Amino acid sequence: MNEPELYSIGDVARRTGLSVSAIRFYADEGVVTPTSVTGGGFRRYDVHAIARLELVRTLRDLGAGLDDIRRVLGAETTLHDLAVTHLRLVEDQLRQFRARRAVLRTITRQHSTAEQVSLMHKLVSMSDDDRDQLVDEFWDFVTDGLDVDPGYVERLHRLRPQLPEEPSTEQVEAWIELAEIVRDEEFRSALRGFFHRTFATPQGKLMASPEMMARVERHRKLVLEARTAQEAGLPAASPRARELAERVAAGNAEMVAALTGEHDVDRARRGIVEFDPNGKAAQRLSKAPGLQLLTRYHSLVATISGTPKSAPDSDRDRATAVREWMAAALRQLP
Repeated sequence: MNEPELYSIGDVARRTGLSVSAIRFYADEGVVTPTSVTGGGFRRYDVHAIARLELVRTLRDLGAGLDDIRRVLGAETTLHDLAVTHLRLVEDQLRQFRARRAVLRTITRQHSTAEQVSLMHKLVSMSDDDRDQLVDEFWDFVTDGLDVDPGYVERLHRLRPQLPEEPSTEQVEAWIELAEIVRDEEFRSALRGFFHRTFATPQGKLMASPEMMARVERHRKLVLEARTAQEAGLPAASPRARELAERVAAGNAEMVAALTGEHDVDRARRGIVEFDPNGKAAQRLSKAPGLQLLTRYHSLVATISGTPKSAPDSDRDRATAVREWMAAALRQLP
């Protein structure tokens, strides 16, 4: 039987890319011992030992420690399990590096103070679970004691940001602001008061019911359909515009009927035709403090998550435009 070919430590170094001193170190540590040692004390390695050394180098390059490598070579753990463990570590390190990069970009843009930099790094380095906990604690406080359907409270808890792995400077700034306001006692208390006042009445409780929320969602889609048609240039005098406006009026009437028991389509129609965007009712609605706070929260969440959004003024202009378009459609003769 032929004796296996043995290689000197210099040859092994050239084959594996490891230094001679590293090969000696792994031998002394018992990680990969020589296949044999000559009478003169020279270490010799066969192809199997070389293969193990190549694996050691690969694992070391991937950040594995000697104890982990020993377990893999000793069959105490599998290469797959080790890879899974180290993949988690690498992904966590990548997340931290991305967070640091986002903070550095924000610093160069804002000329931040040392205190602000510390806060930024802490907030951006939060794990997804930490961010979720921060938002959950906020909504727990806001909705504590709120007498509404539990499903509505759950919907509020789902209003949470999703900070991407590589956030932009704008997203970092939005997350920092959101993290500050959800911990701000004045903001928390004001929004809590708004929700508790809004849902203190029987009609308010009904608004938060699953049935009413389903109605609201259907009506939202209907208004969106009308707005899409208006923005596409559909003439208000067209039969299609009249049909959409009639459906929106009918939807308004059904919403009011669900709340009050009074179903009046003609009144809902007049509400669209006579709507004044500069009237007192519209001004009160746009300036309601609670709605402004909630709008700010929604805007920050959208920015952080990268959700397309438009400026508040643009939203108001678009809403006014579609209302005027529907009003013009309803003024047409049947």
